[in-house]
Amino acid sequence: MSSIDVIIETPRGSVEKYDYVPNTPFFRMKKILPAGMVFPYDFGFIPKTKGEDGDPLDVIVISEFNSFPGVIIKCRIIGGIKAEQSDAKDKKKMIRNDRFLAIPKCSNIFQNIEKMADLPKQTTDQLEAFFTEYNKLEGKKFKALAKLDPKEAQRLILKQMQ
Repeated sequence: MSSIDVIIETPRGSVEKYDYVPNTPFFRMKKILPAGMVFPYDFGFIPKTKGEDGDPLDVIVISEFNSFPGVIIKCRIIGGIKAEQSDAKDKKKMIRNDRFLAIPKCSNIFQNIEKMADLPKQTTDQLEAFFTEYNKLEGKKFKALAKLDPKEAQRLILKQMQ
């Protein structure tokens, strides 16, 4: 897997969380984050995949540019955060909901980033903290289990393609 399409739902710096409405060309505003909290990078999904939560696989796209909801970005996977979060209906039940990290193929600044370990540790720590706090807003728990290397992340993505 040299590259994969990612559809952006919520752009970097946004306080609004958008969700794609399946079988339509539209995005629905789901919620507004509290003051001071924004999406640190573009947040989207990998089409034609399905995670344990029933949604397409989540992807954080690390880049030097701002995008917009609905844009498709050709990316390469650099790893992921293997994670569990509590189920929306049963708060005690934990389900896998990994977050994959990607770099746009067209990026100039991040073209030398091949794996998560190439990013500053502070970047991945802040992403984990963001998802922990973001899930708290919905009354859910988020627990990072491990960091995935690119091959492991790609294997998991291929396994969850429909």
